[in-house]
Amino acid sequence: MDILETDAYDKRLRRNMSCALLLSLLPFFLSSALYFYLWSPDAAPSVVSAGVKSAPTLLLAVVVLSWNGGQSVLGVAGGLIFSAVGDCCLVWPEYFIHGMGAFAVAHLLYAVTFLSSRYATYSASSLNRVLYLILLVVGGAFYIYLFPFLQKAKNSDLLTPGVGIYFILITVMAALAIRTRHAAILLGSLSFMVSDASLALQVFKVLPPIEHGQIFVMVTYYLAQLLIAVGDIRAAENKDDFSKWKRS
Repeated sequence: MDILETDAYDKRLRRNMSCALLLSLLPFFLSSALYFYLWSPDAAPSVVSAGVKSAPTLLLAVVVLSWNGGQSVLGVAGGLIFSAVGDCCLVWPEYFIHGMGAFAVAHLLYAVTFLSSRYATYSASSLNRVLYLILLVVGGAFYIYLFPFLQKAKNSDLLTPGVGIYFILITVMAALAIRTRHAAILLGSLSFMVSDASLALQVFKVLPPIEHGQIFVMVTYYLAQLLIAVGDIRAAENKDDFSKWKRS
């Protein structure tokens, strides 16, 4: 095939893969819609509500596994599985610390993935350094602002250092997302930070009860997981295409 035929073939292949990816994401969209349809602020914690809440994240893990293979268990797919565990734990307020621990592991797995060879290594630009600094300042300032409220919370001896460690991990994850230069990965990481910040403001009673506050938390959370999952799948596709080009 000449260059034009190869380019047309690549475009058709990418279009077909995009359609296949969209179809594989339909269960995620349907389960997310089901969660919001069934959600009620007065609902009592239950195994059913935990299952409905964690289903979209688990379905995303299945999608990543089906596209990227079993090795992604130690990467984004594994992070999604731990996130689903965190989803279940947060249904019961008494398991908040356990849920935070599960999400901390998820961020660690995401961070390790963003350091892998799947993502091209770029030299740190001045813009990247500025963005790293902004993330560090915002994350640190938010924790300082939250600190007195953590001191008043139940189990403050565990929560105060635990939330600090968690903020370090999510900030590192977001910084490494900048390094990947994948828009979906970066936007997903930032959406995760927004979701967690909103949750912290509500859980630790920094703000008075917000109508539909939980809806905002979950919309930004599901969006974050979706963008990270799709970004990782796209990164794997691009890596495979680059490897094929090098061999040709």
